[in-house]
Amino acid sequence: MGWHREPLIGFDLETTGTDPYEARIVTGAVIEVRDGEPGGRREWLADPGVEIPADAVAVHGISNERAAAEGRPADRVADAIAGVLVDHWRAGVPVVAYNAAFDLTLLSAELRRYGLPSLRDRLGGADPAPVIDPYTIDRAVDRYRRGKRNLEAVCAEYGIALGTAHDATADALAAARLARAIAVRHPKVGALGPAELHRRQIEWYAAWAADFQDFLRRKGDAGAVVDGTWPLREPAQERV
Repeated sequence: MGWHREPLIGFDLETTGTDPYEARIVTGAVIEVRDGEPGGRREWLADPGVEIPADAVAVHGISNERAAAEGRPADRVADAIAGVLVDHWRAGVPVVAYNAAFDLTLLSAELRRYGLPSLRDRLGGADPAPVIDPYTIDRAVDRYRRGKRNLEAVCAEYGIALGTAHDATADALAAARLARAIAVRHPKVGALGPAELHRRQIEWYAAWAADFQDFLRRKGDAGAVVDGTWPLREPAQERV
């Protein structure tokens, strides 16, 4: 049948910024998807504990006033999201996230910020897996296609209706549907087992990062460093 015919878990975060080590969770969503159709879902609105910059509000539409009035404490939200994801990984169900290295790194940073058990701690020392990242897969299987690679653009390429972009639930559902569509268009991807696909994505992401780093250095940024770690990066001070 292939992993794309089995249940998938879409996951997305909307945040206060673009640095996964510093940004905070504003909204999060985890949604069960089978054959492209949504099932059960969990949604969170957090009070991030810091001001949400105006440019972030413009993206996801959550104001500081709403977050403060309606949001749950940030530590409880991070703990709850981590718990739900870990339950699915323990059950062997793939978690789908577009640009997973951002969302999982940010969630990990939030857990660390509040002194909560890490994803690896919750998984008995194992890495979070399997993860399916349509962003990483699409770049590997169609590397020469021109144009943007953001969620909106890649959904358009594969004929996936996105709904309200930068709404965590809509983006989580779109990511799961996109993963399925990529597997249908590229049967070799669909034929891989989830564990093997996870391993391949580690390799694909590392290869992309090395190529991009070389490109930046050739363009004059001699000190450019592109982290090739996927799907979870550690804070800079803990990297070897």
